[in-house]
Amino acid sequence: MQSSEVPRVVVGVDGSPSSYAALRWADRYARGVGGAVEAVCVWDTPSSRGWSGPAIDPEFDLGQARERFAQELHAVFPDGPPAGLTEHLVEGDPSEVLIRASEGAALLVVGRRGRGGFARAVLGSVSQRCAQHAACPVVVVRQEDDPAR
Repeated sequence: MQSSEVPRVVVGVDGSPSSYAALRWADRYARGVGGAVEAVCVWDTPSSRGWSGPAIDPEFDLGQARERFAQELHAVFPDGPPAGLTEHLVEGDPSEVLIRASEGAALLVVGRRGRGGFARAVLGSVSQRCAQHAACPVVVVRQEDDPAR
């Protein structure tokens, strides 16, 4: 990264309380260093992975994913997204997408546990894979005590 470039802070958003906390943390950090936040939401169509079940229309799933992502951003920023926030909605495996997004970033921020995983897990599988394989430093944020913050 050249000195004239704005630091990119990539953050994974999956609708979980810990991802909301990660998005808030990334926004505060980026403002402090003069950086820009890239919110990345990853969606997946079960039929694209070969799971058994009824055929699913990918366009329908994409529409649902867009709507859910917009709702998630509104939940964190009810007065509108901060200036400079960019949104990326990507189909695929969350850890693979976030690891790719970390290339050239100053920082990758993820929640400690997202929508999946076992209650006994300290780190979720996505945050653990990102911490091991990202191309930049990774911050793992735990859920805030007050989700409304």
